[in-house]
Amino acid sequence: MAASGASVVEADGALETMAELRAALGAERERATALERERDQLREAYQELQIEMELLRRRIFAAKAERMDTAQLLLEFAEKQKELDALVAELEPAAPATGPKTKRKPTGRRDLLRNKDLPVERLEIPDAEMEALVASGAAKRMGFEESASIKWRRGGAVCLVVARIKYRLAKNTDAADVSARLDAPALPTTLVTATMPPAILPRSLGTPSLYAKIAAEKFSRGMPLYRQEEQFQHEGCPIDRGTMCRWLEEIGAILGVSVVNAARLEAMGTAFCLATDVTGIWVQPIATGDKKRQACKRGHFFVQIADRDHVFFEYTERETSKAVLEMFRGFSGYVQADAKSVYDILFRDPDQEPPERDAAPDPAKRSEVGCWSHGRRGFWEAAVGAKETVAREALFRIGRLFEYEEKWRGLEPAQRKAMRDRFSRPEVEDFLAWADVEYRKVEHQRGLLRSALGYVRNQKEALGRFLDDGRLEMENNRSERELRRIAVGRKAWLFVGSDDHAEAAANFFSVIASAKLHRLDPEAYLRDLLRVLPHWPQDRYLELAPKYWAATRGRLDPVELEREIGWLTIPPPPELSPVT
Repeated sequence: MAASGASVVEADGALETMAELRAALGAERERATALERERDQLREAYQELQIEMELLRRRIFAAKAERMDTAQLLLEFAEKQKELDALVAELEPAAPATGPKTKRKPTGRRDLLRNKDLPVERLEIPDAEMEALVASGAAKRMGFEESASIKWRRGGAVCLVVARIKYRLAKNTDAADVSARLDAPALPTTLVTATMPPAILPRSLGTPSLYAKIAAEKFSRGMPLYRQEEQFQHEGCPIDRGTMCRWLEEIGAILGVSVVNAARLEAMGTAFCLATDVTGIWVQPIATGDKKRQACKRGHFFVQIADRDHVFFEYTERETSKAVLEMFRGFSGYVQADAKSVYDILFRDPDQEPPERDAAPDPAKRSEVGCWSHGRRGFWEAAVGAKETVAREALFRIGRLFEYEEKWRGLEPAQRKAMRDRFSRPEVEDFLAWADVEYRKVEHQRGLLRSALGYVRNQKEALGRFLDDGRLEMENNRSERELRRIAVGRKAWLFVGSDDHAEAAANFFSVIASAKLHRLDPEAYLRDLLRVLPHWPQDRYLELAPKYWAATRGRLDPVELEREIGWLTIPPPPELSPVT
């Protein structure tokens, strides 16, 4: 009986153990099922992240547009294409045979006088010598030779009819004598037509006001050419974007070798401080003819602000030390920039060999001025992102320096320097010493705080340079503001057509930014500049720069200047001519 009882107990124990094991097995199976479900969810999330990363990679590094390699698609779905072609052949009747396409015959220059949507203005161009002969009875008017252009005024486009007066000499008038008086070749006939005055783009459909409107819309207001094309179409004056693009490229090149070059020469020779910065730009690739898709390449726009006189934009294909050195070649003085390594070449000893072999040495000496806004940015990131107490203290100290500058903004440079020496200098020196001590505590730790302290430590001399002169600024925000016009504009026009277009755009940006610096309306200034420039002596281009335009315009005949086309009376040079 005892043996049988023990067997029963063992059997009950075995059953209980089996039940526990089955329960444990069931729990493990449920856990395994939950883990598999979680694994599948994580796998799906991982695949979604892979897809998102690929889309971001293509949009950032490959191309902005949503493009696809159509040749690869044709290879993958060749059979499907055959099926679709067969289906189309069944559904559509056979197309009638046609001969080869013929090119549309060019129609030549459009006849604006037939456009009833445009108001018409008439401008007569006389000849002064022939008018004198008409007054003496030696010649008489015989009509007009007319051509039409497009003028822009507030309210819309206007058809401008340019009528050059034609003259006939009297029978007893010596044609050779008239040719000598007109400084022209011998006249084969007794008919004379008034000479067409010079224009910024000879024989063009446009006028200075139209060019100025197009340039100001794109480079000052950020309106791309395709939208302007739609606007002109709505105005009843169709101008295609290709024509506008060619106008801007040619006029931009003219501005670069005339007004912009003269202003740059003055700035390089007389400026006290040049503030600079750089931003990127996309450049459309040149078509190769093989119809293969090419991604846009990256170019760069540098800005240079010469005191309160001029603003320049310079396009470079690459952001290199050599390109920077060429932009500042010959300039001696202060240069305010951020801590990018490409600027280091500007502050090297002239006797040292440049870091790039093909860069010629420059004997000019320059002093670096740092930017406290860039130094503050690193501490802000450490304070907001990493919650660093040291970074918050740095923000407090730097904030006091900016408050001082705001109080002294209207003072004369000498007074400003005196106030800086009294209040800012002790705090700057104490802050730089404090930053050096704090850096040693975290120099072996990676993080935002070490980066911020390292920036201040490496830029110690440059950050304190603004204390040397009251004309120097504590930050380089003005360069950032000037680059904003490019950053905002490129969201609309996306890219430039080529390197030549980029250089032309840089010249327009230079002229418009300088005009705004001197409180000139960019469109009005451009209109007057393009009206005057073809008549102006080459050795006096500096008088047309925005810095001197108010004085120059006051010496011009307002009636002559108001005409879109016509001769101009060039005033003599001012008594105190600008430095050339």
